[in-house]
Amino acid sequence: MSQALPKVSSGTLERLENFPSQFVAPRHVDVWLPQGYNSAIRHNVIYMHDGQMLFDAQISWNKQAWNVDAMVTTLMNEGRIPATIVVGVWNNGKYRHAEYFPQKHLDYMPAAARDALIQQALQGQPLADAYLRFLVEELKPAIDSKYATHTDATHTFIMGSSMGALISVYAMNEYPQVYGGAAGLSTHWVGSHQPNTAIPLAAFNYLRDHLAKSQNHYLYQDHGTKELDALYAPYQEFIDQLVRDQGYTDANYLSRVIEDAGHNEKAWAGRLELPLVFLMGHSKSGAVVKPVKVAP
Repeated sequence: MSQALPKVSSGTLERLENFPSQFVAPRHVDVWLPQGYNSAIRHNVIYMHDGQMLFDAQISWNKQAWNVDAMVTTLMNEGRIPATIVVGVWNNGKYRHAEYFPQKHLDYMPAAARDALIQQALQGQPLADAYLRFLVEELKPAIDSKYATHTDATHTFIMGSSMGALISVYAMNEYPQVYGGAAGLSTHWVGSHQPNTAIPLAAFNYLRDHLAKSQNHYLYQDHGTKELDALYAPYQEFIDQLVRDQGYTDANYLSRVIEDAGHNEKAWAGRLELPLVFLMGHSKSGAVVKPVKVAP
């Protein structure tokens, strides 16, 4: 995969190259600043995983991208979200699964299934808790010191797709004082490429015990109906009920099925408006918020 700086259609992109960490391997962090970025104005911050895939399809491995810069610009210009900075954290290649699989879910798995998952998918070592320490203890302070950000949880969000969706939900639950909202697109509750019970049930039981309090937290979930997303419906329905049982309402929980959508960046780009407005449209930052438009 190319390590060239992505081209953006609006705003500017800055790279924190090979950002060092005492917890995980260094990786690039691409920071998108909106057009006319003004350091006198505090901005919301949304942290996004798989940073290689966010901005420029021409340099991504599959020639697809989320086109985050275009959508955030449109929503800001329409007054539907406040001033926002996007922090794109690159994944760690072969260790992506190890960093993105929620580590404490393992505590809820049968020993045999847990050991097999660790050896076969997590490269022998779960790294999610270390990855979150990198985000919270090292990267966020650096972003807050370099850029004009709101530093509180009310204005700090985290988002990803597939395994990146899992780690986003996990991050909000492990650090509810840091992240006021999380979005998971095509959340990979199944944890593998085959239907199973051990991994989703572990996620369910973890959420039962550790879901962030509904007060002052926002959670977005979705999945398509094609490709890998075709596996997700029964697991997501179970999660939806658990979240509702724990006090989340339509005001702070949105779960959508996107008909005919697959498991790819083009599909996620096509519905990016939904999580962005749901997470940030409520923000008390002067934006004139319009309702999220949801197709039937």
